[in-house]
Amino acid sequence: MCCGTEREVTVDCPLDCEYLLESRKHDRTVPFDAGQLPNRDISLPEEFLDENEILMRAVAFGLRRAVFEIPGVVDSDMREAIEALVRTYRTLQSGVYYESRPDNQLAADIFTSVQDAIARFRSEEQQRSGMTRTRDADVLRALVFFQRLELDRNNGRRHGRAFIDVLRQFQPDEADSAPPPSSLILP
Repeated sequence: MCCGTEREVTVDCPLDCEYLLESRKHDRTVPFDAGQLPNRDISLPEEFLDENEILMRAVAFGLRRAVFEIPGVVDSDMREAIEALVRTYRTLQSGVYYESRPDNQLAADIFTSVQDAIARFRSEEQQRSGMTRTRDADVLRALVFFQRLELDRNNGRRHGRAFIDVLRQFQPDEADSAPPPSSLILP
């Protein structure tokens, strides 16, 4: 069996495998039709990303924490969890709370990890300012950003973890067990 042809198909390489890391530089992502992009009605202007950096880091933290706490997680589990989170936050837009938990247990655990990170972020925000300024629509946009990032990094392999590698680089200096520090600046 060749690591070069079976990598992330039948061979589960460790995330720090030097050959896997080198292969990421040459990976081809699965092309997708922009017309088929999910949640096209949700815009993600650069200003949103800049203004919500701490929220984005909190969501990334929830995703990253799941990778280190849940053995066997791959990109498809991440994709399923993020899709369920997007569905959940879409229903909140209509005033109804309906949690769309995935059937896949790994994805459900990721879902919980991200929900916990968002709740912790909002709790810290509440403690600092006396109110929660982050709207559900902002959380939805952050989730859609990560959904699109996963689609962009998808290498099509059954055990692919290219998106997970991107998440690992998202906050390289953060401790994997600590929530992102809050640098909320209030007027």
